[in-house]
Amino acid sequence: MTSPRPLTVVVYSQIEDLRTQVRTAVGRRAAPGMGRIDWVETANYSQLRNQLDSGDIDLVILDGDAQPSGGIGLCRQFKNEITDCPPIIVLLAREQDRWLAAWCQAEATIVRPIDPVLAANTVAEVLRAHASAIPVVR
Repeated sequence: MTSPRPLTVVVYSQIEDLRTQVRTAVGRRAAPGMGRIDWVETANYSQLRNQLDSGDIDLVILDGDAQPSGGIGLCRQFKNEITDCPPIIVLLAREQDRWLAAWCQAEATIVRPIDPVLAANTVAEVLRAHASAIPVVR
């Protein structure tokens, strides 16, 4: 039996502690049977855009309150600009902002403070849904 391929997940926030919280909450595998997660941390827009341009990203987690480029606006931008944009989860400070995540076309949200069980389940669900989607042929 072959092991599942590693998954590359980018987490974007200018706050190092928040990036660490996300990595720690989700862990090295989001769920049993899934591939190991290779975490890539980015602290600014140019680092994030370079990672997205590489095309080898399975999931992006954006801090909705990042400064100066917030994850909510970036999510909307990427969904409208990048062909076959990877799935995006937005970290929110308030439950009430879920409507913004829907507007920006995010696949899911994680509300702070981060609950490790919910965070890992959310990441696993989004990765599974993306893996089972029919590929876009252009």
